Amino acid sequence: MTKAIWNDKVVAESDETIVIEGNHYFPHNTVKKEFFKESNTHTICPWKGQASYYNLDVDGKINEDAAWYYPKASEMAKNFENYVAFWKGVEIIQE
Repeated sequence: MTKAIWNDKVVAESDETIVIEGNHYFPHNTVKKEFFKESNTHTICPWKGQASYYNLDVDGKINEDAAWYYPKASEMAKNFENYVAFWKGVEIIQE
């Protein structure tokens, strides 16, 4: 089982993550939606497409743009479209 933890809370957990470029991508249905707030941030990856971001809100603490996903991934990245990855202090552990 792989878990994403921030501010001492598990914000996502799955045994079906996909590792791309060193990042664990979690299936969208395995994130705990109560901690996720849409962000207005978007970036472009040359091979994955346009990324959208989430802010994490855990116990009143906000981690801006701490998670990202590809809602309309390029053909090369379709296998992890809508999967969610993390950075900015989110700890990824495998048990």
